[in-house]
Amino acid sequence: MTTIHSFFALKFHEGDADKAKVEAIEKALNAAGITITLMARDVEKWGEAKIPEGKTLMRDYAFPTMQKCDCNIIEFSEKGVGLGINAGYCYAIGKPIFVIAKTGSDISSTIADLATEVIFYDEPSDLIEPFKEIVKNFPNSK
Repeated sequence: MTTIHSFFALKFHEGDADKAKVEAIEKALNAAGITITLMARDVEKWGEAKIPEGKTLMRDYAFPTMQKCDCNIIEFSEKGVGLGINAGYCYAIGKPIFVIAKTGSDISSTIADLATEVIFYDEPSDLIEPFKEIVKNFPNSK
């Protein structure tokens, strides 16, 4: 099975509820052939890591990681300024942007205009089939 690597972004809140949400979405994406990098987990270690003095999360960690990924997946059930920055940067460097959101979420026209595709879901498992198709047809399949 082909695998693609995505930078994954969402409006993250401290606590176990968001960790569980991320894990459920990641499980569905993995089943579709997508691995993810998530700053909150992979760099910030769920709030336990210290960003070295003189370094910034976006400039020194997020942007270089976005450049290395095949695409960008943004969970947009809840809006956030960082999500818009993420989308704008990925659009500017030519990365496909897949926006996912709970059914009924308000997707701003700005994000919708940057998105390669917007996918609504009720349960994370609803993401498996659409992302299997994305992986199958991915322009830069490995």
